[in-house]
Amino acid sequence: MPKDAAVEEFGGLVRALKARDGRSYEALGRRLSVSASTLHRYCSGATVPEEFAVVDRLALLCGADEEERWALEAAWTEADRARRRAATPAPTPVPAVSAAPESNPEPSAPDPGPRPAPDPTAPDPTAPDPTAPDPTAPEAPRARARRGAPAPLLVAAAVALVVLALAATLLGHPTRTASAPAPASTAPGRTAAPLPFTWSIGSQLWEGGCGHTYLVDRAPRAVAPPPVAADSGAWAGTHGAVHGGEALVRITVQGRSPSDAVVLHALHVRVVDRAAPLPWNAYRMDNGCGGAVTPRHFAVDLDRPRPLARSVDGLDASGAEVRKIPAVSFPYKVTSSDPEDLLVSAKTAGCDCRWYLELEWSAGGRTGTVRITDGGKPFRTSGTRGRPAYAHDSAEGRWITDSDSGQTG
Repeated sequence: MPKDAAVEEFGGLVRALKARDGRSYEALGRRLSVSASTLHRYCSGATVPEEFAVVDRLALLCGADEEERWALEAAWTEADRARRRAATPAPTPVPAVSAAPESNPEPSAPDPGPRPAPDPTAPDPTAPDPTAPDPTAPEAPRARARRGAPAPLLVAAAVALVVLALAATLLGHPTRTASAPAPASTAPGRTAAPLPFTWSIGSQLWEGGCGHTYLVDRAPRAVAPPPVAADSGAWAGTHGAVHGGEALVRITVQGRSPSDAVVLHALHVRVVDRAAPLPWNAYRMDNGCGGAVTPRHFAVDLDRPRPLARSVDGLDASGAEVRKIPAVSFPYKVTSSDPEDLLVSAKTAGCDCRWYLELEWSAGGRTGTVRITDGGKPFRTSGTRGRPAYAHDSAEGRWITDSDSGQTG
């Protein structure tokens, strides 16, 4: 199938950036926290990234100016629209259901038959009723409504209340009044001024660009084949999928000034809800791709009472020797020309956990904490232990279990 023209144009711009920089796919991928194969698919036009942030970081690394970044974003927007159009499944026609005959039709009323002859001695129903009031007669006066207490009594009662209130005040026991609402408190470190940095997230990441598990409350026949990683968000949303066992979240932090650095001090994990793991089927997205780079990340064990974000080294096995990628060490500085990706790997085996992150920062004498959520909602990860696991057989076009594939060992 020929590629869309917008996708071809976007891929050409990305290839030009990479060629101008001169670094290898592996070297650039390490800076972008993506695998070399994923970056190659961006450059060839085989895949359009789900978010522009990763492309914008590539442009900054390759020395693109503001005008080039605007052009690149416009090309990505058109390519992303083309990708979404191609990923949108055709609507399934719903067979028409004929109306079934009523099983218990309501019985029709019986024929009343011939009516009896009228009784000549019976009164004529059309004749006026002699006992009914004459409509032409004048209307009788209505009863007057009962009045309330006389005005002098109301005045006396009001005077008595005023006297009682004055007496209470003189005796040192003032009457109680409703207290005014307390002014809204301002969270420590938060000000009305805008943040000195921008941040964005990617919450539908797969390990190595291909390895991931989703929990879905559907039978295998009602689940679509695995998408490419760039379309994972749309696939998960359509199926109501929840991350199974592990959720990968990438936070991209970029300062607003090239010279005034923002210092990142700590990353905290807050679990807002714990429940039993979801009793849904597990569907693996593996499709044979992968990379030789394991990015540095923050490991989070959601099963602990108070989970911590532990910084872990990455590994680069793309060369002749395996090279360690040093973990992010707080405090960490970012500027507009030197952004940073913080990759979080949150795992669980024994809960359906809803959680969010808090990032502490300081800049220019200001301090604060920003809450990192999934579009205003907590992230969600559920354990997969004991759940039926399915992988997709592309040859047969269906989801199969390990026993079906013979991989029971």
